[in-house]
Amino acid sequence: MDSTQSLKNVELNDLHIALGGKMVPFAGFNMPVQYSNLILEHNAVRNNVGVFDVSHMGEFMLKGDKALELIQLVTSNDASKLTDGKVQYSCMPNNTGGIVDDLLVYRYNQNEYYLVVNASNIQKDWDWIASHNTFGVQMENMSDGLSLFAVQGPNAIKVLQTLTDVNLSEMEYYSFKGGTMAGCEDVIISNTGYTCAGGFELYVWNKDASTLWDAIFEAGKSFDIIPCGLGCRDTLRLEKGFCLYGNDINDSTSPIEAGLGWITKFTKDFVNSSYHKSLKENGVSKKLVGFEMLDRGIPRQHYSIKDAQGNLIGEVTSGTQSPSLGKAIGMGYVTTEFSKAGTEIFIEVRDKALKAVVCKIPFL
Repeated sequence: MDSTQSLKNVELNDLHIALGGKMVPFAGFNMPVQYSNLILEHNAVRNNVGVFDVSHMGEFMLKGDKALELIQLVTSNDASKLTDGKVQYSCMPNNTGGIVDDLLVYRYNQNEYYLVVNASNIQKDWDWIASHNTFGVQMENMSDGLSLFAVQGPNAIKVLQTLTDVNLSEMEYYSFKGGTMAGCEDVIISNTGYTCAGGFELYVWNKDASTLWDAIFEAGKSFDIIPCGLGCRDTLRLEKGFCLYGNDINDSTSPIEAGLGWITKFTKDFVNSSYHKSLKENGVSKKLVGFEMLDRGIPRQHYSIKDAQGNLIGEVTSGTQSPSLGKAIGMGYVTTEFSKAGTEIFIEVRDKALKAVVCKIPFL
């Protein structure tokens, strides 16, 4: 983005500025990258509780007796396995061997589904799904009317349970319920998250966003709850090896190459499924791997990955200094022969070849 004039604001933009949020352009939105200190915010989520405003995410409603057929066509996972109140992680393959986006699929009932997509891809995803909608499915883009708060951390449930009659402890991972929270009606309470630290994501109408945010922080006072920015959201997800669209997966990466075979089901046909099936059966030339730095240095996206002889074997897709582990970690694509855990590789950082080792994901 060349100018903040072209950026969209989330509903609570002014509040984040008042709270001292450092605002940066992200996925077409003005978003808080941090409020106080990245490590402090990271540790709060890992060990206690923190709140992210991720209202930039996109939400689509699909309705109709053939809604499932449309979802089955455009997504790689098998949505027919979903039951009411369950959520599924999936991706949308394109026609050229890559991924349009990764997303969450929520099933309300057999004729009503809710898709949550990445902010940077809202229009692209909408157009893609619409172009395949030959089923007469009713589509509604709800993105501009909703706010989304991710209350994450081991104490998140204690904070939120005081605000709702919904029994949060009975909610399984990747399930959701509609309910009232802090007096706000029609809140979608989802046991999902991008941190693997426990917690819930709350979808709320914009008109109630401020009320719910304030109630969460009032309820969390005794737990020293804090707002958290996108900076620590990235370090948290990387420690767990979660893919970030635009980094680890994109329009040219197959879910098979990215280690997402578990969300790529060939029990049905989907867009370009034969291509990905052939990769699974015949093998891939590159794989997404995790690695830890052995030499001192922090890997960053697009840094070259080389072998001991200096030959180019891949590229870093994500990297950071892990606050929880106290070491630099990263993910990247390497040629398959270098993808086994324990393999020594070298990351080119400022023209220096720094030693690293391939390791299993998640890191933590």
